[in-house]
Amino acid sequence: MIEAGRLRLRAPHGGRRGMDGDEGGRSGGQGGGQSGGQSGGRSGGQSGGQGGGQGSSQGAGDARGAIAGGDTPAPASSAPLPSPLPSPLPSPAAAREPLPGQASTLSRQSLALYTALIVYGSWYPFSGWRSLGLSPFAYLGDPWPRYWTVFDIVTNVLGYMPFGALAVLAAWPRWRGWIAVLLAAIAGTLLSGIMEAVQTWLPTRVASNLDLASNALGALLGALVAAPATGALLERGFLRRLRFRWFERDAAVLMVLAGLWPFATMYPTPRLFGLGEWARALWQRLDGSMQDAVLAWTPAAWHLRSLPDMLAARLPDSGWEAIVTTLNLFGAAAFATLPMRSRAPRARLVIALIVVTLAVKVGATFLQSQSGLIFDWATPGALAGLVWGTLLAFLALRLPRAVRAAAATFALAVALAFVNVLPVNPYFDVVLADWRQGRYLHFNGLARWLAWTWPWAALAWTAFSLERAWLVRRARRAAKRARRDR
Repeated sequence: MIEAGRLRLRAPHGGRRGMDGDEGGRSGGQGGGQSGGQSGGRSGGQSGGQGGGQGSSQGAGDARGAIAGGDTPAPASSAPLPSPLPSPLPSPAAAREPLPGQASTLSRQSLALYTALIVYGSWYPFSGWRSLGLSPFAYLGDPWPRYWTVFDIVTNVLGYMPFGALAVLAAWPRWRGWIAVLLAAIAGTLLSGIMEAVQTWLPTRVASNLDLASNALGALLGALVAAPATGALLERGFLRRLRFRWFERDAAVLMVLAGLWPFATMYPTPRLFGLGEWARALWQRLDGSMQDAVLAWTPAAWHLRSLPDMLAARLPDSGWEAIVTTLNLFGAAAFATLPMRSRAPRARLVIALIVVTLAVKVGATFLQSQSGLIFDWATPGALAGLVWGTLLAFLALRLPRAVRAAAATFALAVALAFVNVLPVNPYFDVVLADWRQGRYLHFNGLARWLAWTWPWAALAWTAFSLERAWLVRRARRAAKRARRDR
């Protein structure tokens, strides 16, 4: 009967809820048997043990489920509450962990985002479309390309490996094992085939069956790597427990944005971490008459035409670079700490984020620089900004979450204003000339797009969160007024 009860309790949720109940049943049975033996002999003890075992099993299971949820123990007749973590005494925060039978929202959102990045990187710059009178799939029957490099093949394989891994994780729990691997490989092949077919109409791109084969191989390899780790990542493995012990449950979008920040810093900017030049790029695309028409709508007291020169005259360029680097580093680090729980090693995670960012920056500069100057971005102003931004990020860890969110929002907004208003240092043209624009043909535009849009996406998420918090407070106030009117 104990085994049957264990299977019955574990079936709905797949956790240790049934095992806890069985332990309570055994202890209750022993206690009931002893009390029954004292009051009525051996027969009374056996009957008391059976009755006590059944009642105590349900009561102990319900009490433990209530403790896991952070509430007081419920009566024995109430419905049992599942305990999500297999620890003896899970915390109230951990009790909000999704059950292992549910799909991973983070994996599916990451897959959709990475697919969009592949589309952008494959079709950039989205201009100069023309038709050569060829079928979009004519490249499939072309002979093997005569000129190719190992670097191009490795890049294409590595570019689609995350797609295959995310496809396997997103297909869980409906498809697992070899079926998920096969579906991920087919999805990667179809995506790459469509990307190459559309490149037939782009003058700066060449549809290649070699690229299709290497991309399909990358999706397959990524799926094979991720398939054995699915249980550890999405079921009750160590990584899953660690994820919900360190990070909030509904923080998938925030975690993805924080994880993209190191890669958004790859593309060279006039000042270190000076991301978000999208507004400047749009402004420069306008001709002089359009710029004059826009400035005519602004008050003359703002002096927008002379504002860049006025700001540049107040500090040397190294000082402005230190300010921009400090604000962006602090804003990104504080932004990344928002989904972390109080029990998470936030200081070590911030250090890991900064180290990964610098490693990505050094690696990208090493691969792209023609002269091999991997530390050409490490100017005195940039180094000072790194130090001050790191110190401010550590000090912000002591602040409440709402204050950290406000500070990160303010820092990113001010940095965006400086990045788009301050004039560009002429030395930046030398850096761009040293950057191999054609070597990362599929990813250079993607890196630039990330550098343009990351701060704007972070501020959009902050605005959405503020609106949601305001609506929640408004609903609570309305509920209070309704109760008072009664």
